[in-house]
Amino acid sequence: MKQSVAILGAAGLTGRELILILARHPWLEAAVLTSDRYAGERVAQVYPELDGLSNLSFEKHTLNLPRECPVLLATPDDVALQAVPELLERGHRIVDLSGAFRLTPEIFRKTYGKEHPAPSALAAAVYGLPEIARERIRSARLVANPGCFPTGCVFILHALGPYLDRALGVVVDAKSGVSGAGGRTEDAGFAYQNVYENFRAYKVLRHQHNPEIQLHSNSPLPVQFVPHLLPLYRGILSTIHIIWQDSPPDVETLLRDAAKKEIFVRYRDNPEDIELKKVQHSNYLDLSCRTLGSATAIVSAIDNLQKGAAGQAIQNLNVMLGLAEHAGLMIKPDAENGVPE
Repeated sequence: MKQSVAILGAAGLTGRELILILARHPWLEAAVLTSDRYAGERVAQVYPELDGLSNLSFEKHTLNLPRECPVLLATPDDVALQAVPELLERGHRIVDLSGAFRLTPEIFRKTYGKEHPAPSALAAAVYGLPEIARERIRSARLVANPGCFPTGCVFILHALGPYLDRALGVVVDAKSGVSGAGGRTEDAGFAYQNVYENFRAYKVLRHQHNPEIQLHSNSPLPVQFVPHLLPLYRGILSTIHIIWQDSPPDVETLLRDAAKKEIFVRYRDNPEDIELKKVQHSNYLDLSCRTLGSATAIVSAIDNLQKGAAGQAIQNLNVMLGLAEHAGLMIKPDAENGVPE
């Protein structure tokens, strides 16, 4: 018998991905889906492509859930800030996909200009990048699922962290499809007519993910982050530029060795091999690098809706519940990374 899971805020783009993943999960199933906007409508009415995968209907937002039911919280930050303390008090284990619990109290105050409204819950939160925090996630009651942009670079910078004091600077240049930058919003800047045959930077050096990248990357240097908007739907390709003071470390060996330990991280031989089409609709982080003189360029790619959001949330939930970490996340086994059928 499968374990029931609740998805609060299930009608957004991330919610759609969560429903899709849980429909093929061997041990978990979506049992409660909430959306005030679509309450009473069947999943297939909102997302016709999911017809046959779920017979559930969306319900109005509620925290009155079976106690044994883990919660995937795919709501805006302000909703998560109100819901998480009560869900924790009710005994639920939570993976929160918002940005509400990813920072320290001090960095939250500096970033948002106010005190965090749920300090006790914030203190209990574990940053949910399994590749750097797996053991803490196992026993966590609240996991703060990383943002999509940080997912493409934090693991890499964390692996290089002990050597970054030898660098002069770190720059993350990231390009996202509109589902990562805008999601299901009414922002005209992300509308089709404004992204087609267009390419632009946005929130330059003031993106809300910059403090998160800085905090969790283990970098002693400031990390400069600039996002760009691609005229496509899904995927994030990031280039991390590092300028070293003198002889650089063996970055390729460091990253290859780090990747070998991880189910969902693939090191590819050439930076030119990193392409969005190779990670779309998957939970993989692909990466490669090249060093020339004192400069290193590291290229990575993820699917922002999978590894950058819903896929990573299920990966975290699998770890929290003691299940196989890859359960529900692979269409076919990956022999290269030793993942069995």
